[in-house]
Amino acid sequence: QVQLVESGGGLVQPGGSLRLSCAASGNFFSPNIMGWYRQAPGKQRELVATLTTGGSTNYLDSVKGRFTVSRDNAKNTVDMQMNSLKPEDTAVYYCNYRRWLYSTNYWGQGTQVTVSS
Repeated sequence: QVQLVESGGGLVQPGGSLRLSCAASGNFFSPNIMGWYRQAPGKQRELVATLTTGGSTNYLDSVKGRFTVSRDNAKNTVDMQMNSLKPEDTAVYYCNYRRWLYSTNYWGQGTQVTVSS
C-alpha cells in the first residue's frame, strides 16, 4: 500500500495562486508516475498534470502555461504550482501515484480548491 497526504488547497480569488503538495509513504516503488487529478461537482475526475520519475510531463490543455508540476524523487513528494487561477479550476484535487507499467492507482484524500471572488 501507498499512502498519499495532500496539503495546500483553499479559497483564492481569480488570478491568484496556490501551491499543492503531496507526500507519499509506504510501499513506494520507482520508476513511477505521480501527479494531480481533479473532480468538479457533477463531472468526471480528470488528469491535470503528471510527472514521471524520469521527468516527462503531461498536462491538461486548459492548464498549460499556468500550472507547473514538480517532484522530489528523494523525498517521494510531488507539488503543483497553480497560477492565474480561474473559477473553472474549482474542484477537489487528488494526488495520484502509479508504479510504472502497473495498473493500480493510489489516491490521496483530496484537497478542495475554490476560485471565487
